[in-house]
Amino acid sequence: MRLRHVDGQTVHLGYCTNVHPAEDLAGVLAQLDAYALPIRRRLGTDVLGLGLWLAAPVAAGLAAEPAARRRLRAELDARGLEVVTLNGFPYRAFQSPVVKHAVYRPDWTSRDRLDYTVNLARVLVDLLPVDAARGSISTLPLAWRDPWDAGRAEATTRMLDRLAGALTELAWSTGRAVRVAFEPEPGCVVERTGQAVRLLSGVDTDRLGVCLDLAHLACAWEEPAAALATLESAGLPVVKVQVSAALEAADPVAAADRLREYVEPRFLHQTRCAAGAGAADPADPAYAADDLDEALARNLPGPWRVHYHVPLHAVPEPPVRSTVPVLRAALAELLAGPVAACDHYDVETYTWGVLPAARRPRTAGQLADGIAAELAFARAELLALGLADGSAPGPAPAAAPGLSADHDKEVR
Repeated sequence: MRLRHVDGQTVHLGYCTNVHPAEDLAGVLAQLDAYALPIRRRLGTDVLGLGLWLAAPVAAGLAAEPAARRRLRAELDARGLEVVTLNGFPYRAFQSPVVKHAVYRPDWTSRDRLDYTVNLARVLVDLLPVDAARGSISTLPLAWRDPWDAGRAEATTRMLDRLAGALTELAWSTGRAVRVAFEPEPGCVVERTGQAVRLLSGVDTDRLGVCLDLAHLACAWEEPAAALATLESAGLPVVKVQVSAALEAADPVAAADRLREYVEPRFLHQTRCAAGAGAADPADPAYAADDLDEALARNLPGPWRVHYHVPLHAVPEPPVRSTVPVLRAALAELLAGPVAACDHYDVETYTWGVLPAARRPRTAGQLADGIAAELAFARAELLALGLADGSAPGPAPAAAPGLSADHDKEVR
């Protein structure tokens, strides 16, 4: 969806497709019909933005085959879908039965991570709308914190220099700019914005910057205004924002039974205590746990925030709640003033399939309903901050190969 800031910028809002399992191009295309098109119809918008996730083998295949990229672009156009941003954090198998620490591999010490990200950039330049100012790719915050040493830091610096060079060459050869955004996350080498400033110092900020995930920001117990001021003072751009909310428990003892409903085997749910907000080490075991079951077992002092992306529009069952207030404060800071700090916004709730049983969608239609409700929530928040509807009716897109002109009508 397109909105417009007072400065004239188009602000893009979409949802991240890493919530859907797909490890090949056929699976990605099937997602468009099963979820994206119904979501667009539910929202009543001419164009729906997707933060597309492409597993590494899919990205490599598309990067090598211009015809495959043209087909994907045609399939998107035919359904009224557009892509200005890709999620390049999970490498592959993100919806496997167990993901946990595997999502951080390969990390930015590895050539595999560089190749994957450059492949994504090559794909994205052919998917960008003609009038898009630029594209963006979010990626992991360098690596999981352990192991990390001077040698790994030097290897990462070399990879980031090569990445910036590849993005510059791509911009010169295609005329389209793509920026890569490193996403601070609990437990990683970059967890807080201060670490982002320190560890990304000296990067090419025309090509590289930060992806601000608002659930991660909340879990780090960072104040949005202070976090954004830290990035701005360092000249580190906010390339992309993931509009997400985490789980919060003011009194973890009273909320223990409810919190246990969120313990599950697929993803890590790093837990952080408010008392650790000023600690030199964000992962200090006195105030931090790498998963929710560990936090419960160790009885960490409250209040807690848990890295568990919960649906934006759906209030959790008391006594737990969500960090939507942090989300609202961050959006207000990002969009305040005469110039928007960021123009790419992605709703990223990838945990629908592991929510407590009573809150989990059971069908594709129910999942589409939930994602549409989240997007409607995010759109309303942005409009309330003064953005205007930026959509403009245009000519009907041509049908993609194998897609009838009546396709849109058929899936209602």
